[in-house]
Amino acid sequence: MKMKYKSMGGLDVKNGRLVNDREPGVSGIERAARIKKSMCRARRVDEIADGIELAEGRKNFYRL
Repeated sequence: MKMKYKSMGGLDVKNGRLVNDREPGVSGIERAARIKKSMCRARRVDEIADGIELAEGRKNFYRL
């Protein structure tokens, strides 16, 4: 008997067996933690970039 469907929501049929090709599940708490961590990193990068920009401005101001 031949199956009509080759894929069922991330489950592929290969050699008569279902192979799970789905992405691993991520809970809402884990997703929120990742978002918070990425926001903290972005804030740090912005602060460092602002500091470098201020330092360059001061350097150019004192050269005048």
